[in-house]
Amino acid sequence: MLIRYKKAFEKIAMGLLSFMPNEKDLKKLQQTMRNYETDDSWQLFLWKEGEDIIGLLGVNFTEDKMMQLLHISVNPSHRHQGIGRRMVNSLQEMFPEWTAVANAETASFFEKCSEEDNSVEGSGC
Repeated sequence: MLIRYKKAFEKIAMGLLSFMPNEKDLKKLQQTMRNYETDDSWQLFLWKEGEDIIGLLGVNFTEDKMMQLLHISVNPSHRHQGIGRRMVNSLQEMFPEWTAVANAETASFFEKCSEEDNSVEGSGC
């Protein structure tokens, strides 16, 4: 289930964000978290299964009804189960009037998902 980020989830969100290649540096990671907490166009969503938060989706909502996916991260022990794809699908269901687009960091994920759209769920996205 996709839920909105709350300050109470800061540590788990930072942990998930740190799996992103460009978020390894602590100062960069802290700045990214500040952006999500202070910029209304940047929104962070968490993927919860049972009691565990195992995924994260960071989005920049633009004025032209585009949702640019800035960050997509899944806990390594839960990868290759289709969670990333489910997070994106849930986001699109929450905001049907918006179009999801990738940025440089999330483009390879999007390409992989579109290649696998006709394959068995869980193979990569």
